[in-house]
Amino acid sequence: QVQLVESGGGLVQAGGSLRLSCAASGRTFSRCALAWFRQAPGKEREFVAAISWSGGTTSYSSSVKGRFTISRDNAKNTVYLQMNSLKPEDTAVYYCAAKEGSGTTYYSAYNYWGQGTQVTVSS
Repeated sequence: QVQLVESGGGLVQAGGSLRLSCAASGRTFSRCALAWFRQAPGKEREFVAAISWSGGTTSYSSSVKGRFTISRDNAKNTVYLQMNSLKPEDTAVYYCAAKEGSGTTYYSAYNYWGQGTQVTVSS
């Protein structure tokens, strides 16, 4: 079992930055691939970024590549999402997710989810 708690969301102007954190508890955290997804009102949940259990492999959606960076610190049981050059279309609830084994862009493959943190980007 893995429990996830996100933090770091808020209101920021376009062009600004935020760093999201996801603190995890559970003995299998270091063996889990981790990902960030987001969901805007009236839209489906979409993949943002993922990182392998070792941190050696990352992947990003085309809409955030070059602006967002995912990282993890297994000693602290925490995964981060550094978001730069934010745009109004990045406004959404951001969710942290975990699964044992390899990462994937498919949200249905993830077993564990946080409660989400709101990110609002004003124009």
